[in-house]
Amino acid sequence: MAVAELSAFFERPLDAIVADPAFAAAHAELLDALERGTIRAAELSGDVVRVHAWVKTGILAGFRASSVVAMQFGTGFVDKSAYPPRTFTPDDGLRIVPGGTSVRRGAYLARGVIVMPPAYVNVGAYVDEGTLVDSHALVGSCAQVGKRVHLSAGAQIGGVLEPAGARPVVVEDDAFVGGLVGVFEGVHVKARAVLASGVVLTASTPIHDLVHERVWKGEVPAGAVVVPGVRAAPGRYAHDRGLGLSAPLIVKYRDAKTAAAVALEEALR
Repeated sequence: MAVAELSAFFERPLDAIVADPAFAAAHAELLDALERGTIRAAELSGDVVRVHAWVKTGILAGFRASSVVAMQFGTGFVDKSAYPPRTFTPDDGLRIVPGGTSVRRGAYLARGVIVMPPAYVNVGAYVDEGTLVDSHALVGSCAQVGKRVHLSAGAQIGGVLEPAGARPVVVEDDAFVGGLVGVFEGVHVKARAVLASGVVLTASTPIHDLVHERVWKGEVPAGAVVVPGVRAAPGRYAHDRGLGLSAPLIVKYRDAKTAAAVALEEALR
C-alpha cells in the first residue's frame, strides 16, 4: 500500500481495522515502513510536533489482534506475536553490543546508531543517525530521538501509545541526556539542550529559567543546560522542617565549554 492507503486503512475504528481481512498485510507494511523510517509516529514541522495518530492506532491494533507466544531469542521470551525483537546484520551500518539489548519490531534505528547493553527500544520509536543509546537506557514507544543525541546510562525517554493523538517525547538533534534522566509525557527537548544527571521532566514540571527569568513547561528550549534544583514546599509544616520540591533549573545556555564537556568519544565508534 502507498502511505495514503495505509493512512486511510488505520484511520478507522480499532475494531474495524482488526476485523478487516487485509489487516495482517497492512500491519506488516506499517511496521516495515516504520523500520525504514519512511513513516513516523510523529515528526517536527518547523517548531511544531505533528503526531500521526493513525500510525499509533496501527500499532495498537497489533496488540489487539495478536496473541501471547513463546519467543526463542537468547534465553527465550513470551510476548505478543506481532512484535518480536528485530535482527540486524553488518550491512545495516549500526553496532549493537551483545548483552540483553532488544529492539522491538516497528522501531527505526538509523545508520551509525550505537546501542550499549542492556538497552530497550520500543515499537514506533525513531532513533536518528549517530545517536548513542547507553546501558540501561530506554527509548519508549513512538519516542522521537534526533541525530547525534547522547542518551546516557539509565536515561528513560518515555513512550506513549494512548491516546493515539498524544504527543510522544521528542529529543532533537545534538541534545545530551545525562545519566538517570527521565523525560516523560510528551516533553519536547529542543536541539543542543543538555539535561544534567538526575533531571526528571514531565508535561507539568515547571522548569525555572534563571537566565531569562521565566518558567517553561513541556518544553526545554534549544541549547538550555538543565540541572536538578529545589524550591521551597508551600505551607508552615514544610517551612518549619525545611522541606523542598524538585525544581529543574536552566542555569545557562550551551557554549563552547559545555559542548566540550558533553562531546561523544570518537573511540566508541
